[in-house]
This record gives sequence, C-alpha cells and structure tokens, in this order.
Amino acid sequence: MVDIEDPTQPVRLLTPEGELVEDPRFRWRGGDGSLVEMLRGMRRGRRFDVEGAALQRHGELGLWPPLVGQEGYQAGIAAALNPADMVFATYREQSLALAMGVSPADILALWRGAGLSRWDSAATRMAPYSLIIGSHPLHAVGYALGVALGRAGDGPAPATLAVYGDGASSQGDVNEALVFAAARRAPVVFCCVNNGWAISEPVTRQSPIPLYQRAHGFGIPGIRVDGNDPLACAAVMDWALGRARAGSPVLVEALTYRMGAHTTSDDPGRYRSDELTRQWAGRDPIERLQTHLLARGLVDRPWLEALDAELDDFGAEVRRTCRELVDTPIERVFDDLLVEPGAHLAEQRAECLDWLSTVPGSTVPGEEVGA
Repeated sequence: MVDIEDPTQPVRLLTPEGELVEDPRFRWRGGDGSLVEMLRGMRRGRRFDVEGAALQRHGELGLWPPLVGQEGYQAGIAAALNPADMVFATYREQSLALAMGVSPADILALWRGAGLSRWDSAATRMAPYSLIIGSHPLHAVGYALGVALGRAGDGPAPATLAVYGDGASSQGDVNEALVFAAARRAPVVFCCVNNGWAISEPVTRQSPIPLYQRAHGFGIPGIRVDGNDPLACAAVMDWALGRARAGSPVLVEALTYRMGAHTTSDDPGRYRSDELTRQWAGRDPIERLQTHLLARGLVDRPWLEALDAELDDFGAEVRRTCRELVDTPIERVFDDLLVEPGAHLAEQRAECLDWLSTVPGSTVPGEEVGA
C-alpha cells in the first residue's frame, strides 16, 4: 500500500544532475529500453515544438503554445498508460499527443486554421483539444462514467486521464468534474500541470495551498510529483491510473515550469524574472535523463548524433507537412460534430453555408482548397 500522506516534497526519483534517488513511496519499475525511448520521445516532442514556434514566426501558423521544459511529465504519462486508457489533454501536450499516435499534420492543422482537432480520437485514445480552458475534465469524467457503465464482464474499467493546467484549476468546470468523479467513483486521474503561471498570473494568486491538497476537499487522494522527472511521473501515474481503474479517482499535481511563453502572442518577460527561468533551466527534464543515460552507458555520443540527424529529418518533414496541409471543408465542421445532428444544428449548417457562398473568394461547399 502506497503511503501518500507525506506532502513535504514532490515525488522524485531522478535528480536534476541525473542521479537516481530513492523515495519510500515509489520506485521506477521500467526497463532500460523504456528510459531510452523516453529520451527519444522527449527529444522528438521538443523538436516538434521548436519547428511549430518557428513556423508561427514565419506566418505559417496562426498561433503556437510552446511546451519547452514540460516534456518530462508527458513522457511519464505515455509510459504509464494502458492500451485501453483514454486521454483528455490541453493544447500544450503536443509531445504526449505524438506519443499517442496523433500525426504532426493533424496537430499543425489546428494551429494553421486548416481544420479542427481532426485526428481519430478512438484510434489514438486522445480526445480532441478543447481550447476553452478547463472544460475538458468534465468531458473526461463523462466519458469515464460512460465506459464504466457500458462495460460487460468483470475486471477493472479502463482509466481516463484529464490533464489541465494550474490556471484551469480555478475554473468551475474543473471543480464540478472533481465533484462528479469523487461522488460517482469514476475511473479518472486528474493531472494538474502546475507550470507556475496561468498566462501572466502566478499560482500563488490562485491558491493559498498546494494544488494537490485540494483533492482532500473532494474526498479523493492527492499527490505532488516532480513534473520534470519522467521516472517519477511514470511511477506516480502508474499508481494513480491503477487506483482509477479500480474506481478510485486521484488528483496528481505535476510541478514543472513553462520555459517559453504561454503562446507565441505572449511576452513572459513582462511578468516573470529571467533569473527564475535560468534556475528552472537547470532542472530540464531532457538534460537530466540524457545525463543519466550517458553515465550508465545506455546511450553514447554517436547514438545522440544519430538521433540529432533523425530529428533533423523529422523537422524537415514537419515543415513540408505544414505547407502542404489542405483545408477541411467547412461543412465537415458540422458533419463531424454529432452522429445525429438534429434540426437546430442542421439549420446552423445551412445558414453558415448560405452566408459563406456570398463571401468573395470563399470555398464553395465541398470544394477542396489548398492551405
């Protein structure tokens, strides 16, 4: 039985210097191959992020939400999920989305305006992004309850994961989701990613207590983990997802730091110090795992050079893919929303298409247009 009642420090298994440490509550149970794949996934996620930000600066994307520094918890989540588990995440979980099988093209299409979240959520087990802050934990709880109620046979239900930011924790929808999950014992894990800033507001202006302690008010366990430690995140998420599958929701607070801007329209220099950012740069999740793997001989410099070359090819493919994206016909925005849209949505669809036909240069319904 895991004792999570010691809140003094977040769970940590790998120091910023890349050294393994013990925690009486958790330990890393994965193999060496999993560690190497974690590094590869985090490096790939960061390269995708760098390319996305550059594409936005070149006018190829309308907006981009940087994730640099937040790859650790995403790698940990990916390592802990079972094949039947479902994820409802924010628009900053690009690295996790790639690990779940979402294509770069489908992610880029959203930020280019070529389509909404158009990946197959059933195949990827990744729900479409919800750009309304804090709305998707309610979706996660509803999905989890539906799966649990619709299952036949014995055994634990698949778990559902809701990932949201510290700013979203102040939204009513998130708290309602926690109420429903606790009262109905939904198989859900709430992962609150505390990157220190709700856009420009520090977390200290949102809560006088650590965010994981809010779980106690809802009657569920809460725990804090070093979000820049992929090993600790994997261990904690594995435990939390196991509890959720047995019908006991959990709240996990992952402490990390948003190294870049909230989005490419933001200037973080206006509200936080460069010194704080430099301090967090020393806790980089990629550097700590890479240092650990080098020290143990699990990777070497030639391996890293080969990975760099592989990521250069990946970056070139991302740029090419972005510029070749094709717009989603506007009618599909309506057609893909509901299986049975009903009269009200059908009227909205007809009204939108009628208006669009009067706009000079607009797309005739059903006609494809290059991005």
